Amino acid sequence: MTILSIMSNSPTSAAPSLSIAEVERDTGLGKDTLRVWERRYGFPAPARDAQGQRLYTQVEVDRLRQIASLLRAGHRPGRVVPLDEAGRQSLLRPAAPAAATAAATEPAGPASSAFQSAAIVAALDTLARRDGLGLRRQLQQALTRLGLAAFVTDLMAPLATEVGLGWMRGELRVAEEHLFTEVAHSVLRQGLLALPEPVPGTAPRVLLTTLPGEPHGLGLLMAEAMCALEGAWCVNLGPQTPIDDIVAAAGWHHAQIVGLSATGSLPVRWLRQGLTQLRQRLAPGTALWLGGSAAAGLRGPAGVVRISDLRLISRALAACSSGPAAAAAQV
Repeated sequence: MTILSIMSNSPTSAAPSLSIAEVERDTGLGKDTLRVWERRYGFPAPARDAQGQRLYTQVEVDRLRQIASLLRAGHRPGRVVPLDEAGRQSLLRPAAPAAATAAATEPAGPASSAFQSAAIVAALDTLARRDGLGLRRQLQQALTRLGLAAFVTDLMAPLATEVGLGWMRGELRVAEEHLFTEVAHSVLRQGLLALPEPVPGTAPRVLLTTLPGEPHGLGLLMAEAMCALEGAWCVNLGPQTPIDDIVAAAGWHHAQIVGLSATGSLPVRWLRQGLTQLRQRLAPGTALWLGGSAAAGLRGPAGVVRISDLRLISRALAACSSGPAAAAAQV
């Protein structure tokens, strides 16, 4: 969560105090877009400071964040900007839980749809009670039952999506989302520590991070787990690494792959610009991956391999051993 999100629980959050640049950073909506909506729809309706600069309330920013999420889901501005709270919530609420959707599309296996659905519902209920120890115990039991791969793909990934949607709909507070993230990190680290060390000199070398402005690191840890299960040697820098440092770290660690995660926190144009700069500055033989929820709908830039599903990491690692052209074609 950003500083702007944390402010939403403060007593002064109703006061108009956020600049248009801060709103752009927090929602991903461009300044020109905000000005056009102000004229066309009457929302947002910012106050003005002594210099005539726009100032927004946290309530407006929260509504804009919901609208941005609906736009990424394919809705048109003319439909969603004028909607009231109930209308936005009805569109934000998925027709079926993520677990049920996955169960309908994935074949039955050790991580059965019944167990997956029950585990997600139980974890969300425990999180709603702010029971961190109980949540840790539930996730540890699921890890033991499923094994690390199925735990990541069949439980943690859809559960993280549900938590994000719950926060977006206002059903979870920032503190609850942070509690989930902290517990999930600790359980995933526990699973990683149980894996054997990669074989020196033979394991592919993967550097994982996010671009500046993308604060979420749980996806990096899930990607690290899937890479490590394939025998890869991973360096996880955590979120928000400057491009200069990503390039430097790739050289220090002789990384064959640089993997980024993006959840939509960054405006699309900033994400595309960052990827373009990074692709230009990395060694030509270094693969550049992009995963996370923002990867599926992003077009370009050239030379970036989009990992739309954590299950594809195994194939992507195999493709990289065949060269950049094969990697781009097979994933």
